[in-house]
Amino acid sequence: METRGPVLHIVVVGFHHKKGCQVEFSYPPLKPAEGHDSQSLPEEWKYLPFLALPDGAHNYQEDTVFFHLPPRCGDRTTVYGVSCYRQIEAKALKVRQADITRETVQKSVCVLSQLPLYGLLQAKLQLITHAYFEEKDFSQISILKELYDHMNSSLGNTSLEGSQVYLGLSPRDLVLHFRHKVLILFKLILLEKKVLFYISPVNRLVGALMTVLSLFPGMIEHGLTDCSHYRPRKSISEDAGLQENTPHLDDSVSTADTSDTTIGMGKGGRKVAGDHSLDTQKGSMPFSPSEKACNGAQSSNSAVQRLKVPSRASPASSESDWETLDPSILEESNLKEGERENTASEQAENLLSAESLPITVQPQANTGHAVLVPGLISGLEEDQYGMPLAIFTKGYLCLPYMALQQHHLLSDVTVRGFVAGATNILFRQQKHLSDAIVEIEDAHVQIHDPELRKILNPTTADLRFSDYLVKHVTENRDDVFLDGTGWEGDNEKTLSDFGTVFVAAWKNTHNYRVWNSNKHPALAEVNSSHPFQGQYSVSDVKLRLSHSVQNSERGKKIGNVMVSTSRNVVQTGKAVGQSVGGAFTSAKSAVSSWFSTFTQSTQNLGD
Repeated sequence: METRGPVLHIVVVGFHHKKGCQVEFSYPPLKPAEGHDSQSLPEEWKYLPFLALPDGAHNYQEDTVFFHLPPRCGDRTTVYGVSCYRQIEAKALKVRQADITRETVQKSVCVLSQLPLYGLLQAKLQLITHAYFEEKDFSQISILKELYDHMNSSLGNTSLEGSQVYLGLSPRDLVLHFRHKVLILFKLILLEKKVLFYISPVNRLVGALMTVLSLFPGMIEHGLTDCSHYRPRKSISEDAGLQENTPHLDDSVSTADTSDTTIGMGKGGRKVAGDHSLDTQKGSMPFSPSEKACNGAQSSNSAVQRLKVPSRASPASSESDWETLDPSILEESNLKEGERENTASEQAENLLSAESLPITVQPQANTGHAVLVPGLISGLEEDQYGMPLAIFTKGYLCLPYMALQQHHLLSDVTVRGFVAGATNILFRQQKHLSDAIVEIEDAHVQIHDPELRKILNPTTADLRFSDYLVKHVTENRDDVFLDGTGWEGDNEKTLSDFGTVFVAAWKNTHNYRVWNSNKHPALAEVNSSHPFQGQYSVSDVKLRLSHSVQNSERGKKIGNVMVSTSRNVVQTGKAVGQSVGGAFTSAKSAVSSWFSTFTQSTQNLGD
């Protein structure tokens, strides 16, 4: 069945007392050759039940999950999932199946979409899930089919430009909660580190994680299309046979036509530096003919072009693949000399053939609308500033929610890094598998490596920026973010304002090299200086002291001691006041009594 819009499938996942989480219904069927009630899953989506019905869901009456699935064919498009979970008492059901043996029934209704409209899909799905449960008869599936038709008709012409992409996300709440640590989170992702977010329930987890990503221009709209390329684990022998399954150079993959962009594509199309880890995926996960009609990414809205991409021989070489770009394109590339450099040159010669597009200047927008063009190296749709950055490409994953069954991905050699969310404490306990753990409940960012902490240490200009940002959202000011800001200073001063060590670390990342490989004339209108540079003042000393106290363990201990001491002083003062007051009153009474006695005795003597 061909898709008629952005929604690929409506799926119901339930919890069986013997089998665990399983798919109970899908429309259209996940496997076209099987029925709507088939529990069979495509190999690429084997984790779907555990993502849609999250770990520990029984502790909550309802919850919402955002998750990402890998594509089911050669196309590079991520599948965006939104799931609404609810549970109901079994005795409340009008029709109770024989396999319902527990007191409660737990199910999730989820939407698999080609568009990252998380909040919009959530709003529609919550209403339908509520109505589906109110039927108290889960065999009534007509409402789910109507949901599929309604979503595809209403979202068919939806643009990814506008506020609806950010529906349900609140950067203001994020800044109020994390305060100056928001900048640290931003830098961690910019440096492509392994970042794990942790909290329960899932809706708080995915909300915070996706809000952080929304701080990157264009990231949610166009930067996540390549963020979920991972291989589901089958067996230990799979890795051993990976090399044998690697496709030859003449193998090809599908990529969506970009004829709707400002640059017209020739009949032969254009060749891009493909994701080499994708070739490994394709080789290790053969598709049956019935599964060729996979995501629908090659369906209603665009034609499909067959492009050749180079390949690697083994997963051991995949680490170098992430940084393999044409040395003639990249400025001061860190590619090693010898065989690796020759390999990169051969790839560039194959990729940048005579029929492909040359390296061009990104056009500037003549209207108020953003002009998006396909990035030559990143494969993402970019604006005139080169945004979004190619962070979630070439093995750097974005998994808003990560099921326990996906735990192996944290140490997979084909995964370069990740921004992932988890609710299971086992993820948080294995600190060696991540660079930073973000505990959302306490707004605590735990960075394990001392060197990384030094790199992320905010400069004075960064602290001013963070302080201004917090005050800006706290006082609910109008958005006059940079009005009246002065610009001055040379390049060395600019680097020191942003952090010389941090800038050097960023220049070693894949996303910087891709961004720097092309010209973006619109940047000429943007001053490269830090918006909060300037001379030091007493307020800067206060900011630095406050930052140190709030972030260092010693500072936290001192702060706790100061609070405790202050509380004790107040309590002791009250007690001392009461004691002194009581003693003074007693003394006063004694003196008065003595004086009265003395006066009486004197009068008696006089008499």
